[in-house]
Amino acid sequence: MHRTSTRLLCAAACALAFALLALPGCSGPEVEQPEEPAYVSPYDWSGLAKENSRFTYSEGGKIRSLAGIDVSEHQGSIDWNAVASDGIDFAFVRIGNRGATEGSIYLDKHYEENMAGAAKAGILLGVYFFSQAITPEEAEEEADFVLSALRGAELSFPVVYDHEPVSGIEGRADKLSRAERTENAVAFCERISAAGYEPMIYGNKRDIARLDMSRLEGIDVWFAEYGVETPSGQFDFTIWQYASDGTVAGIATPVDMNILFIAEDQ
Repeated sequence: MHRTSTRLLCAAACALAFALLALPGCSGPEVEQPEEPAYVSPYDWSGLAKENSRFTYSEGGKIRSLAGIDVSEHQGSIDWNAVASDGIDFAFVRIGNRGATEGSIYLDKHYEENMAGAAKAGILLGVYFFSQAITPEEAEEEADFVLSALRGAELSFPVVYDHEPVSGIEGRADKLSRAERTENAVAFCERISAAGYEPMIYGNKRDIARLDMSRLEGIDVWFAEYGVETPSGQFDFTIWQYASDGTVAGIATPVDMNILFIAEDQ
């Protein structure tokens, strides 16, 4: 009689165990999967108030928000003194964009004019770049373009990575995977951070869901959601873009409206 090896006995035992588990009534004990904890916003939305189509936020009876806009060449020439007098505290100025089809990079036609005018009027400034990068190398190229255009200028607000589809056309970056989009965002933000500026990510719920935000931990989010009285994003954000049709003195066109939530320790 041949001796059966210990290894074969173990294999046979395992096979028998799997066979038993497959029989009705022989399934093993169910293992409870831990539930994902429900998202809890750091803000108490009962503190949101709306007057004349603009939001403010308060805690303990104290206003803890700033009013802002974001602009590009599409707004034309802006009277920034009138903007400041209309209660606007901050602005994000588009510094440039990459073409959604051909992929060329452009400086916004009113970038320098807007930066100079807003700064002179006492508006707190940040900038954003509209990305259509399809590789990390292109995202780094975009970041380098931004840094070159800034020429070391001091900013009160972050440099924003804005990567979103362009409605009505088939964009060069539309078919990127979540992993590819994330790699591009990381490449841009790391380049900006290495130059001493604070990076930020912009997007609506769909745009943010297309990113692995665990790879972008510690980077603030500028969240876009229109037509609601309370933002519904299930993630932390510091700025809410709540309208695209705002009216502000000194600007002849509709303009995006934003609110910055001020952290309690600031």
